[in-house]
Amino acid sequence: MRSVLSPFLAQRGIFVSVRSVETSRSARKIHRGGLVSYIKARNDLMRWMKEAKDWDVYFTTMFDLYGLPTDFPRFDQAKSQNDPYAKVADLERAFGRDVADQRFIPYIQLHEFEALLFADVSKFDWEFLEHERQIRRLQSVAEQFDNPELIDQGRETAPSKRIISEIPEYENRKTSAGPIIAEKIGIDTLRKSCPHFGEWVTSLEGLGTGGGVISE
Repeated sequence: MRSVLSPFLAQRGIFVSVRSVETSRSARKIHRGGLVSYIKARNDLMRWMKEAKDWDVYFTTMFDLYGLPTDFPRFDQAKSQNDPYAKVADLERAFGRDVADQRFIPYIQLHEFEALLFADVSKFDWEFLEHERQIRRLQSVAEQFDNPELIDQGRETAPSKRIISEIPEYENRKTSAGPIIAEKIGIDTLRKSCPHFGEWVTSLEGLGTGGGVISE
C-alpha cells in the first residue's frame, strides 16, 4: 500500500516509513515480510518504538486477518465472533492493550490485502491483459457481497484464492501487481468501498501535519 498511502498522507504533511517484520532468521540473514509469529512482530515493533521516541512519531500496522498467527492476543476468543467487524475490532483492541503506547494505531485488514482489489476489479486489466472473462467472473464474486471486506477467509475462498483461481499468474506476481492495481483503483474508491480500511485511513489522516507514521 506504499504507493497508495504515502502520496496521500504526504499531501497532509505526514511522512511514511514502511518496514516489514521479521519472519525468520539464519546465521547470515534476517528474513522479513509477512506475519508468521506475533511475538516476533511485537518485538520488532517495540524495538522501533524505542528507537523513535518523539511524541509526533506514530506507528501502525497492516496485518491480514486471513492467516493471522495463533499466538495473536485474543486469537481464540475472537474466533467465536461471527461478525467479522466485531472480530477484527476485538483483535485490534487486544493488540493495542498489549503494545500499550498512545502513539500506536493497530490495524488488521479484513480479510486480507487482496480484498481491497475487489473494490474495482476492472483495474486488473492494467496488469493482466486478455483476461476479460476472468475479470468478469471476479466482478460477479464482488457483487455477491455488500462490500469487499466481507469476502471470507476460507482456504479456497479468501480474496487472494479467488483471484488466483481465475488468474493463476497473480500468485507469482502478487507483490508487484497487487499494489499497482490498488494504485489504479485509487484511495477514494478504496475508502468508500472498504469501511474498515476507510476508518483506518481517516485515523491516519487525522494525525495532522508534521507527524510521522511507520507502517509495517
